[in-house]
Amino acid sequence: MEDEPPSRKAEEGSSSKRSQRQEERQGKLPRRRKEVKRSLRRPDCPEHLSGGSVHWLPEHPGSEASASVEDTAESCLKRWDRCRRGHFLHGPYPATHFGPKACVLPNPTSVMHIQDPASQRLTWSKPPLNVLVIRKIRDETLLEPFRELCRFLVEEKHLMVYVEKKVVDDGSLMRDDSFSAIRNQLCTFREGFDDISDCIDLIICLGGDGTLLYASSLFQGSVPPVMAFHLGSLGFLTPFKFESFRTEVDKVFEGNAAIILRSRLKVKVVKGTFQKNEQLLSAQENGILPHNHINNEAEIKESKYWVLNEVVVDRGPSSYLSNVDLYLDGRLITSVQGDGVIVSTPTGSTAYAAAAGASMIHPNVPAIMVTPICPHSLSFRPIVVPAGVELMITLSPDARNTAWVSFDGRKRQEIQHGDR
Repeated sequence: MEDEPPSRKAEEGSSSKRSQRQEERQGKLPRRRKEVKRSLRRPDCPEHLSGGSVHWLPEHPGSEASASVEDTAESCLKRWDRCRRGHFLHGPYPATHFGPKACVLPNPTSVMHIQDPASQRLTWSKPPLNVLVIRKIRDETLLEPFRELCRFLVEEKHLMVYVEKKVVDDGSLMRDDSFSAIRNQLCTFREGFDDISDCIDLIICLGGDGTLLYASSLFQGSVPPVMAFHLGSLGFLTPFKFESFRTEVDKVFEGNAAIILRSRLKVKVVKGTFQKNEQLLSAQENGILPHNHINNEAEIKESKYWVLNEVVVDRGPSSYLSNVDLYLDGRLITSVQGDGVIVSTPTGSTAYAAAAGASMIHPNVPAIMVTPICPHSLSFRPIVVPAGVELMITLSPDARNTAWVSFDGRKRQEIQHGDR
């Protein structure tokens, strides 16, 4: 047999190569298209985690397609996880652009920063020197832990320890001769008479949640870090066990200890100006009183409180239902008819509000809870409002009796018509 001409062999070789390329295209291109579609469906920041709709369209189809082919599923998962951790820890990241032309006006004062709870760490600019120890009174079981803690802070840590005078004057401590040397080195104070808010570096509580609430009431401004040891009946706010108090206290003094930031309510009670001034203004318009009759400065009586758990407005000793009006940023929201209403922080959501049927909220969520107490209506249920709003509560004009208000269970006082 004679060999075929070289030209025909070259033509057959080229045709075989073309057919091989076509087969490769038929076998590979569909797989590439699927990978491209898959990458388009799953961008770096997924749609269900972003504040608005996600439109991930490539500007150059060829380059984006080749890049998407190189990206593996594992790299996409890593980038998606990194994006989720960095921006969507507590909720959707709010979208600031809407459509091709609309966007949110930049306003730095309205930005609310929510920090990752796992990254909140305590540090000291200077070594702490003054420690306030608060013990639950009228509890004999806490005498020995109190002695051990004071000895540790005074003799081993060489710190200045502050305690209440009524705690030091306890009969059991006065009769303990072995504790007399430590007792003479303690600094005492009296609530309502001595101001210690500017000299305390750390607070250590021995008791339950009520002891921590009392510590918060002593500091109406900035509150020092609080270590709460669970030695009471309730322990929502007391995470430490006293058996390892030396190790735990050493960790705090060394710094870099985990902390939880808790918000408080700023409450202002204004006596006798809301409805009374409206009545006087209507009397002036009718010509009954002169226009210079109202003296707001003389009538205003304000008192301010910082509340860690809740503000409770209830009916008090009266057997009638209480009727109070609830305003949100100056607008009437509803009239609460029942046993009362609770305005609580996320920390207080595990206290009275939980017993009244409200949900529990994490302390890092910036919110205020409004919970009715046994409402005589099916239309008002517990609600959650943003932390930056102003809530105002007054007696309804048709209320039969007065109401009573308390702040973390303390400073209880009566609210009459015209008060807010």
